[in-house]
Amino acid sequence: MEHINMEHFILLTALLLIIGVLTTKFSTRLGVPALVLFLLVGMIMGSDGLGIIYFNNPELAQLIGIIALVIILFEGGLQTKWSSVKAVAAPSLSLATVGVLLTTIVIAVAAKLIFNVSWMEGFLFGAIVGSTDAAAIFAVLKGQNIRDRLSATLEAESGTNDPMAMFLTLSFIELMTAKNSSIFVLIGSFFWQMGIGLLLGFLLGRFASFAINKINLDSSGLYPIFTLAFALLTYSLTDLIGASGLLAVYIAALVIGNKDLTYRHSIFRFNEGFAWMMQILMFIILGLLVFPAQFLSFGIIFKGFLLSLILIFLARPVAVFLSTIKMGFHLKEKIFLSWAGLKGAVPIVLATFPMTMGLENSQLFFNVVFFVVLTSALIQGSTISFVAETLGLNGPKKVEAPHSLELVSIGKANAEIIEFEVDDTTVIRGQKLKEISFPKDALISAIIRNGDLVTPHGETTIKSGDILYILVKKKRKRELKKYLNREFG
Repeated sequence: MEHINMEHFILLTALLLIIGVLTTKFSTRLGVPALVLFLLVGMIMGSDGLGIIYFNNPELAQLIGIIALVIILFEGGLQTKWSSVKAVAAPSLSLATVGVLLTTIVIAVAAKLIFNVSWMEGFLFGAIVGSTDAAAIFAVLKGQNIRDRLSATLEAESGTNDPMAMFLTLSFIELMTAKNSSIFVLIGSFFWQMGIGLLLGFLLGRFASFAINKINLDSSGLYPIFTLAFALLTYSLTDLIGASGLLAVYIAALVIGNKDLTYRHSIFRFNEGFAWMMQILMFIILGLLVFPAQFLSFGIIFKGFLLSLILIFLARPVAVFLSTIKMGFHLKEKIFLSWAGLKGAVPIVLATFPMTMGLENSQLFFNVVFFVVLTSALIQGSTISFVAETLGLNGPKKVEAPHSLELVSIGKANAEIIEFEVDDTTVIRGQKLKEISFPKDALISAIIRNGDLVTPHGETTIKSGDILYILVKKKRKRELKKYLNREFG
């Protein structure tokens, strides 16, 4: 890749992004997760494919992967409602910690027997593939009508278990390479990383929310960039003091996403698009890092597939059933949670750490992990909706706001337009506009109903599923939201 000049590099980047975006359409039609197609694009473009790009730089792939994970976790946290996470905090954290540890133990035994590696290398294998991947989960569950409690559990687990997997991976590498490493030191490091990660994520999330709303920028386009800068700042500051930057980013995003923000929808849409771009680039680059001639050997395919089956049908179910004991999940829900333990970018990125550290069998690690991710995405990712439907775990169809209006906003005028979705518990549902006693200086300016624009007038009846755009003076906004839904905002 070092021989590509600037013009060729820009052209290739443009082509890869275009191909990546177009593959998302094919992934929907084929029922295959987009990440699989992104990886295949990288493999086809690489030296063992069409030979267009030669890429063999695990350090650069690792850097791009970490940055991409920060963006993806941040976007996922922004979209997560605290009310949903709060209800599943216990099982999610149990799956993210105890579940990852149990998965690591089961896979360690399997890797030891299948690949005839040392016990420490077996545990390293388990740590690398132990976590449910946030990028895969956020992408696969988006738009699905799986029961809220299950989807919230999976999203919260995937957002918080990456730090556990990274901690275990780096810990086993340290035990293998450092002469004076101690298991007791690592235990202390675990509590430091997770505790400080949680604390800094919460504090920086609160500070970011305050700064976003108080600063008066000249252009609305600067607010999403300002917000994204806080995501990178949160990761870097937390990582600099030896705590979990990934956990801090997710917690900060969770705090920010559940606050009233200036140009909220612009911030959300920008981060959604940027997360998709980073996901495309990350998976394509990880695909480029694979050499299919090595990866598709009989030994890797046979042993990798055996390890994948053990991971899917033994390790993940053991982790789910044991880590969610007495947490209110019935048998079918536990089966679904077991099936939805998707692997994705994180295991592949973690598999670059042994390569950059020069460990023995590091190429074997990477090739096997890559195969495990592919099989997980193909087998589990493409059947999640089918399994949920078969088990009777589908919920009501999720309705997302198809439009967003931000004609005026905080800092630019004394009024703004807020968006509110009506549900069965909303106090004004079933009332005509002329019957609603809105706070002073509040006016419904538009209604979106089943994707169509409804012009409001006095006789218009508010229905469940309506998306209201309400013009309100800044000083009345809190009063209006309290009126609409006491728990809203």
